[in-house]
Amino acid sequence: MMTMNKPEISYSYARRFGVLIESATKAETSPAPWVVRHCKPLGVSVLAELGRKLPEGFALNWLETDEFERRLARAYEGGSSVAQTMVDDLGDGGLDALAHTLNAPIDLLEADDEAPIIRLINALLSEAVREGASDIHIESFETRMVVRFRVDGMLREVLQPPRAVAGVIVSRIKVMANLDIAEKRVPQDGRISLRLAGRPVDVRVSTLPSGQGERVVLRLLDKEAGRLTLDNLGLTRELQARLNALIHRPHGILLVTG
Repeated sequence: MMTMNKPEISYSYARRFGVLIESATKAETSPAPWVVRHCKPLGVSVLAELGRKLPEGFALNWLETDEFERRLARAYEGGSSVAQTMVDDLGDGGLDALAHTLNAPIDLLEADDEAPIIRLINALLSEAVREGASDIHIESFETRMVVRFRVDGMLREVLQPPRAVAGVIVSRIKVMANLDIAEKRVPQDGRISLRLAGRPVDVRVSTLPSGQGERVVLRLLDKEAGRLTLDNLGLTRELQARLNALIHRPHGILLVTG
């Protein structure tokens, strides 16, 4: 029996056009091996692109937006507790290769969504969330720039972009956080709200002036990562029943200590 590899489409393409490629299930009677689930009307160019990627044929399956979002997030999580990426494939060199394609300086007001600086920052945020990082530290030194992730309390270096683009990277982050890009002498605090594969993530941004340029710390707060119910806490059935009874009493106080 010949097996076929699932054709890959980038997350940004799937999100933009509302399409998701999945293998046909046994319950689906279509003879085509692939099913394209979609939540938006498909234009001629999208159908042509799908036909190019799926020469074996495909069936169409309309989904409501909420169901499509759930399937899309699940498809692009890649086994992680959070979404895998919000940008196109970075290539063999990953973040490091993308960082070294930057040219300094660029006009941030003229940069579009495909500009390398924007792709780099989007990729950094996506990779940090995928790895479960709590913070991103961006620091400039005399001859180099360093980007580090804090994962499980430990700082780990992930990237050394060219020192010449340090100001561009910091300025772009400040624009995203609605901070004053002209003010570089005092600390500033802001926030960025974004969605990664449908999951809301808050980013708290802090800048600190230094002798070698501004340093930036981005704290990542995945709004859905810490949502646990009593069923998720590993309590015994008897203890959970006692706790449920206590918290539903009209009066009193419940202390949790350790």
